[in-house]
Amino acid sequence: MLKIHCSVLLIFILLKCSAPKTALGNALNDYNPAIQKVLNEKKYEIQILLSQIIRNPTGEISFEENTYQIDEDQYFYPASTVKLPIAILALQKLNTLKSKGIQINGNTPFYITSRKGDTIIKRDSTNKKGFVTVNHLIKKIFLVSDNDAYNYLFDFLGRDYINIELNKRNLKQSQIRHKFLFGADNINTWEYTFFDKNQNIVFHQPSLNSELNLKPHKLKGLFKGNAYKSSGNLLNEPMNFSKKNRISIRNLDGILKRIIFPEVFSKQERFNLTNEDYSFLRYWMSRNTLESTNPNYNNGKYWDSYSKFFIYGDQKGAMNREIRIYNKVGSAYGTLTDVAYIKDENNEVEFFLTATILVNENNVFNDDVYEFDRVGIPFLAALGRAVKKELEKE
Repeated sequence: MLKIHCSVLLIFILLKCSAPKTALGNALNDYNPAIQKVLNEKKYEIQILLSQIIRNPTGEISFEENTYQIDEDQYFYPASTVKLPIAILALQKLNTLKSKGIQINGNTPFYITSRKGDTIIKRDSTNKKGFVTVNHLIKKIFLVSDNDAYNYLFDFLGRDYINIELNKRNLKQSQIRHKFLFGADNINTWEYTFFDKNQNIVFHQPSLNSELNLKPHKLKGLFKGNAYKSSGNLLNEPMNFSKKNRISIRNLDGILKRIIFPEVFSKQERFNLTNEDYSFLRYWMSRNTLESTNPNYNNGKYWDSYSKFFIYGDQKGAMNREIRIYNKVGSAYGTLTDVAYIKDENNEVEFFLTATILVNENNVFNDDVYEFDRVGIPFLAALGRAVKKELEKE
């Protein structure tokens, strides 16, 4: 009996020692205290997905995944990462309108009015030409995660269009329900009027009504914290996220992959975009805040890594232009999320990294007291650096 027990123990030890180490596993074992502090405590609701890019001799691309605590049934608030599919779908909708013979594109000016005829926006002071355009709003989404830009594009699309189109592309763990505007009507949209250089109307979109029945989420972790603030009042009960926006980690990763490597996906799973659309999206999601002159954010309020959490999030003025980060971040209700394609030309390293972390020490939501700068962003920045370092070794 002793010999049998010893044999079983020996096999277990050999299997454990021979278990393959992954780039993500090694990165999470990095000595950096910004990583270890978070991993040593189980309260941060971390999920991480690393996709290494494999190119075969003929140039075909596949992905090798490493994961940490990925759970598609575990809810996290996606915050501004939902702006990524909204920017994509806005360009797609323009293509649909063009296919119907409407003379419209991303630079066609428009203004927005309420259903009662009140002006929502007619001019954009951040645009040198003063116009509101889809392309300019998308720039603002990627450069500074502008909420108004998202709200304008959300209503241009309409809630039904957004969710139907994501579902058609097999992005079924996504549900985009609301604008980032207190008291917003998320069912009935504003009205949109596009015009040409001679001020002639080329397209008018009346208010759209959402008829799609978006059922509340049925996921783990929908009720968060011990209390939350609402209209200045503290309510001593968990905050309910069952009717908030949702995108899973895998869906975020999948949306970005469809923009960087659309050829990997079936025609049905791809967005209806032109080559020009892909180039536009890739360019602006990979710019840092100070690389734009229109809009111009070189006023001291923003810095280069303002919308880049991985690698550079805990630094200012350190970004290397030879490392391009194609990404969209989210930050709200104590949750930080980044979905990124990172490419280092010098070291011939490229990978997709998506991660989320909840930092809310006092367990009170909507009080704007979160450990973003002290815990969350240092963790994501260190994680990005550690992953990149591990992949450089391969």
